[in-house]
Amino acid sequence: MDSGFDVISAQEYARQRASYEPLTDAVRKLIDVGIHTAVDEVTVQEALGHLAAATELLEREQRSVTSTLRHADTGRPLAWANPAVGLRNAIAPPMVIEHDGDGRCFSEFTLGPAYEGPPGWVHGGICALVLDHILGEVASEGLTQPKYTGTISLRYLRGTHLGSVRAEAFVERSEQFKTFARGYLMDADGVTVEAEGVFIMPAWARDAR
Repeated sequence: MDSGFDVISAQEYARQRASYEPLTDAVRKLIDVGIHTAVDEVTVQEALGHLAAATELLEREQRSVTSTLRHADTGRPLAWANPAVGLRNAIAPPMVIEHDGDGRCFSEFTLGPAYEGPPGWVHGGICALVLDHILGEVASEGLTQPKYTGTISLRYLRGTHLGSVRAEAFVERSEQFKTFARGYLMDADGVTVEAEGVFIMPAWARDAR
């Protein structure tokens, strides 16, 4: 495990999560309703005033340095800003990754209007983002080991409907500092995208072993 992390206690993590997660959810909902709103210009201007006021409130205190935190109890890095699972990043899909007993991981979540490509379908790049992250999650043993994407290939079987989806990943095999992972994305009608990737432990982490 690399040492370039500040440690955050479980209690402080719970406090920050309780404070900031509802804010992220609210901004995510704002994005969704902003895409489909049909209100008149007067209402738009009223909304802009409220948004400007909210922005001013949140700008009153800003972190000047991006720090990397690790949970004191679990050892996991905290992905506040990660565009795939960031707790404080409203553009990230609402993806919470679970681990089962046989080494697989999965997540069930909803991809709404913000992730649309063709009308009614998830953008293919979002599918790639989700799968790259969940394969990396399982390859790195729940992000407790530094393993970075070396290569990843995707096979799009068909379009993915907007709405409820499931992503799943598992380790196929490991060879020295390389881990080979596979996974898929599925909607209510079955598998839509298959993925396989090679995840590599960087040289600095090998030297520390």
